[in-house]
Amino acid sequence: MNKKAQDSLGFGLGLRPPHYQHIVERRPAVDWFEVLSENYMVPGGKPLYYLDRIRADYPVVMHGVSLSIGSTEPLDQRYLADLKRLAARIEPRWISDHLCWTGVGGLNLHDLLPLPYTEEGIVHVADRVARVQDYLGQRILLENVSSYVSWQASTLSEWDFLTAVAERADCLVLLDVNNIYVSSRNHGFDPQAFLAGIPVERVRQIHLAGHSRNGELLIDTHDQPVPDPVWELYAAAVRRFGAVPTMIERDADIPPLDDLLAELDAARRFSALALEAAA
Repeated sequence: MNKKAQDSLGFGLGLRPPHYQHIVERRPAVDWFEVLSENYMVPGGKPLYYLDRIRADYPVVMHGVSLSIGSTEPLDQRYLADLKRLAARIEPRWISDHLCWTGVGGLNLHDLLPLPYTEEGIVHVADRVARVQDYLGQRILLENVSSYVSWQASTLSEWDFLTAVAERADCLVLLDVNNIYVSSRNHGFDPQAFLAGIPVERVRQIHLAGHSRNGELLIDTHDQPVPDPVWELYAAAVRRFGAVPTMIERDADIPPLDDLLAELDAARRFSALALEAAA
């Protein structure tokens, strides 16, 4: 599929179990769904049954949380085999994961941890991305994560690091606008500088989500509606990157699907206004 066809996907939602039945019965006005890869890496069961039914009516993309592309541990070949097997079954438009590490010594910390942004790190991560892409037979998307700590060893900004990895490995970017906002508040950088630092041609998908506050920190909890500052940053992203496929994430305190459909309509409105302003 060419880039123009991929970029025409429109506006999607994360596929979550509380909404399976609603989607199958009512076929709501969602352009596509993003599925959490790890939830479907099984030979059968209810989630895979519903996914097979839903993907008959909607395009899907795969999004993972366990690739640990920045780790110093060897790539998990069993995980990659399961990922490739799922992709062969459901034929996603693309596959994404996070620019992070998730564990050490065989222990999964169940968090998306930031990397030291260094020249050495670029080479290390890009080499691993290239091997993953060779194995899967397609380019992957890497997402910027929310972070609450930083490495003293870092010599680059996060956006320069992400860009360098994408260019060296020839992969694509999943731009999480909420994560940019959260990290900018936690670390004191300009979120507009992040947007300006990412090459337009690398961005294939955008995430929107809400966050929570814990003392002085903003936490990427995915348990709130998209807040006004994130909508404003999304509008700026659309003005720069154009009509990139956009989806809304909700992973806790999941509301009725109709509430998320209303939020998706808001994304359509913000995008349309931003595109008009950029014309």
